[in-house]
Amino acid sequence: MWNLVGIVLLSISVQLLDGRPISTVPRSLIGLTEAPVLASKVTPQTDPVAEQAVQTLISTLKQSGYSESQQGVWLQTHDGELLTSRLGTQPLPVASLTKTATTLAALQTWGSNYRFVTTIGTTGQIVGNTLQGDLIVQGSGDPFFVWEEAIALGNALNQMGIRRIQGNLVVTGKFYMNFEQSPQTSAALFKQAMDGGNWSDEVAAQYRTMPSGTAKPQVAISGEIRVLPSLSPNLTNLQPLIRHNSLPLWQILKRMNTFSNNEMAEMLAAELGGSRAVMQAVIDSTGISPQEIYLINGSGLGQQNQISPHATVAILIAVQKKAQLEGLTLADLLPISDCHCGTIDSRNLPAGSLVKTGTLSDVSTLAGVIQTRDRGPIWFAIINRGDGDIDFFHRVQDQVLRTLTLKWGQPKPVLSALFSPTAWQDRDRNEILLMLSPAGFQKHK
Repeated sequence: MWNLVGIVLLSISVQLLDGRPISTVPRSLIGLTEAPVLASKVTPQTDPVAEQAVQTLISTLKQSGYSESQQGVWLQTHDGELLTSRLGTQPLPVASLTKTATTLAALQTWGSNYRFVTTIGTTGQIVGNTLQGDLIVQGSGDPFFVWEEAIALGNALNQMGIRRIQGNLVVTGKFYMNFEQSPQTSAALFKQAMDGGNWSDEVAAQYRTMPSGTAKPQVAISGEIRVLPSLSPNLTNLQPLIRHNSLPLWQILKRMNTFSNNEMAEMLAAELGGSRAVMQAVIDSTGISPQEIYLINGSGLGQQNQISPHATVAILIAVQKKAQLEGLTLADLLPISDCHCGTIDSRNLPAGSLVKTGTLSDVSTLAGVIQTRDRGPIWFAIINRGDGDIDFFHRVQDQVLRTLTLKWGQPKPVLSALFSPTAWQDRDRNEILLMLSPAGFQKHK
C-alpha cells in the first residue's frame, strides 16, 4: 500500500509528460520497424556469454544461502533466439511484474489513447455566483484523478461563474481520487480541493508544482457529501456542466509502472473484469500456455500471483507489439533506467534499459529489455526468491545486465528520456458543456 509520501511523489510525477507520444529509445533498437519475435516462438540457442552471466548469478545466490530451485531466468534476442533460461516455463511469484499483464490487457481492451470520463453536473439553478442545488460527480473508473485534476475542475467551475454550491456534493459511479478506493474518502478530498481557502498543507504543496499562474479554485460547498451507487433513471433534470477527460491510457500506464502503484493497477484490473479477464487477455495476446500464468489480482500483491520467466518476456514483447501498432514503444509505458525515478531510483542498470520491477517480502523481480551493440535488444526476466536482503537481489540482477552490456557493448548514443510538462488546464481534458447567460444555461460553443 502507498503511504502519503508515495502519493505525493506520484502526483508530482504527472508534470513529466504531456499528451504527445515520447520515444526514448532508438527506433532501430526497440523495434518500431521490425517487431520482436514472441517468446513462444523462440529458437533455443544457448549463448556462452549469457550462460556464464546467469551461472554467476545462480552461484552467487547459492553461496549466500538461496535455493537454486527458487530462481528463474529467461534471456532472448529481439529476433527470437533463446540465449539461456532457468525454470523458464515454471510459474513463479512475480510481485509487481503482474502489472505488465494488466498493462497488456488494458491496451488490448481499450487502446493507448483511451480516456476515462468524469462528468460534473447538477439538478439545480444558478443565481448570481451560486449554484442552488447539488453538484453531481459521476466517475467512470479513472485511476489517476489526483489533486491537480480536481483543482483544474474547480477552476473550470469558476470560469462558468460558479463560486458557491448551496447544496450537496453527490458522488456516483466509480469515482476515485488520490488512489483512494473509498467513494466517501474520494468525495471528501474532492470537496477540499474545490475551495482554495480551505486547503491542507498537502494540497497547497501540490498546487505549487503546477504551472505558474494556475488559479486557486474558489468553490465552497455548503451541503453534505452523499455517495450513491448510481443515479435514479427517473432523474430527468440532470444538467451536465463539464466533461473531464483523463490523461490518455498510455500515460496512466507509464505512471503506474514507473511507481508500481498498486491501487492504480487494482482499479484498472477491476474495470477490465478482474484477474481472470486479465489472464485471458494475456493468453490470447501472447499464445502462452495457461499453465504459465495464474493471477489473483492486477497489482501483484500476494505470493499467488505467478508467471513464468518465459511468459513474463512474452507479455512485454506483446506490449511492445501493441504499442508499435499505435505509434508508441515500450519506452512510453515503462521507466527508462536513465530517469532514476520511481522503483529504479537507486538501481545500477545499463543506460537505456527499459524495465519493470517487482518486490514482496521474499521476492525480487526485474524484467524488460536492454540495448546491446553486438546482439541488439535483449529481452529478459529475472525472478529471485528467498528470505533476506532485497537490495542484495537488486545488486546481482543489475550485475547480470551490466555484464551482458560489457561483453556485447552498447550502441552510441544511447538515448535518454526527455519529458515535457502536463497541461492540466487543457480544454480537451476539461470540456465546459454549458455557460451561464442572462437566460440561464446555454450550450458552450
